[in-house]
Amino acid sequence: MTSEDAVVDVSQDWLQASSVQEQFMRGPVRKHCRADYSASCRQMRALGGDCYDFSCQTDGQLAMLVGDASGKGVAAALMMASVQASLRTAALFTEGDLAALLQVVNAQACASSLADRYATLFYAVLDQTGHSLRYVNAGHNPPVVIHRDGSIEWLEPSGAPVGLFPDATWHERVIRLKSGDLILAYTDGVTEAVSPCGEEWGTAGLLQAANARRTEPADELVWSILDAMDDFSRSVQTDDATVAVLRVL
Repeated sequence: MTSEDAVVDVSQDWLQASSVQEQFMRGPVRKHCRADYSASCRQMRALGGDCYDFSCQTDGQLAMLVGDASGKGVAAALMMASVQASLRTAALFTEGDLAALLQVVNAQACASSLADRYATLFYAVLDQTGHSLRYVNAGHNPPVVIHRDGSIEWLEPSGAPVGLFPDATWHERVIRLKSGDLILAYTDGVTEAVSPCGEEWGTAGLLQAANARRTEPADELVWSILDAMDDFSRSVQTDDATVAVLRVL
């Protein structure tokens, strides 16, 4: 066998893997959900460790997920794919108990991942009738609720990232919302965007961009935030970056 025979073209494999990852990040059919939501994920490479997901549950509640696996590229993508798959399966059997849900996901992550691999997760369920949001935050950057009166509320972590500690526990938290309130979740690739002079965009830049356009439909708001981030960083990306928004109607 010559060296030329040993060269394998994996470009199609990468394309297929990227398509599979994109399939994991999808939203429900909008006509079944009385909410305005959208998200966008910009991976550094063809594959990456960021994710988002929206899913309508059988009782009409809407679940929202934003996650970030440690590292970049294929290893991070495999970690996050495993976490998303176990989360979707566990959600069918934990009867709405979000703390129990993360314990199942964590057990699977600890059993199947390398010791230095972990993932941060924000998982929330919006009751579209009672306008309450139940959530767990596994070491993820605190999402922010921008209330319709302009006040803000940070959704701080309620436990460690998954995959680090086999005996870790999480606490479910609940906040009350009103029509017009906006939940904004993101990964650290957004707030850690850097300007040409080395300044970080930070949560201050993110909030300024969100508040400037917060009355826009979710699709437009997501792109407005990412455009503002690009303007700040001159479109130089140094990490996977994801923005997800959910507005209560």
